[in-house]
Amino acid sequence: MYAMLFAAGLVAGLVDAMAGGGGLISVPVLLWAGLPPQIALGTNKLQSSCGTALAAWRYGRAGLLRWRELRLGLCVTFFSAVLGTLAVTRMGADLLRQIIPALLIGLAVWFWLQPELGLQRRAARIRPAVFAFSLGGVLGFYDGFFGPGTGSFWTLACVVLLGLDLRAATGHTKAMNLASNLASLAVFAASANIRYDVGVVMIAGQLIGARLGSGLVIAHGARFIRPIFLAVVVGLAARLLWEK
Repeated sequence: MYAMLFAAGLVAGLVDAMAGGGGLISVPVLLWAGLPPQIALGTNKLQSSCGTALAAWRYGRAGLLRWRELRLGLCVTFFSAVLGTLAVTRMGADLLRQIIPALLIGLAVWFWLQPELGLQRRAARIRPAVFAFSLGGVLGFYDGFFGPGTGSFWTLACVVLLGLDLRAATGHTKAMNLASNLASLAVFAASANIRYDVGVVMIAGQLIGARLGSGLVIAHGARFIRPIFLAVVVGLAARLLWEK
């Protein structure tokens, strides 16, 4: 069982560092291992936070992140994710489970029909402060409340609204994902919804996968990310439809 959890953490870390959506792999494995849903979600946040932190750090070292410019967005995302995680402990996420697959499929189709989108930097369409408050508030809350597809929504928002190329957008996404992951992790830890023994095993795999995935993105750039991003978005939508 521990070997399977380690492998799941490695693959999830690899996928998540490149295009997001690592939870597509890790959460089902945690549930299959017999963890109750709330504990599975809390344990997933523990292991994914470590992989996301490593990926974000590597993107920062590669010059893809300017931490000072991200401070406002990180703060808004963190506190919004706290509210979202508190909300999901008090109500279900059934409505989102119905809506999000359609949004993800629409996102994938639209992105596929614009083959040059995200390959080069473009002029920003929105001021950074407005982007931080609007997207940080909405996607931070969503990641805490439900989660699947958050990285895809962040990446697309960075490309379309901030004009980033896919490589820089992936780095920006990891920073924001880290903020919301840590916020949710704090809430799950406070409510004792984490299996630390399982989390430590998956963290070991996550760190290896995150290092490999971020290295591939840094080395190969936007054209390498694009097909992986599309595959992850479609996979997330398929998984959510399957769960209905």
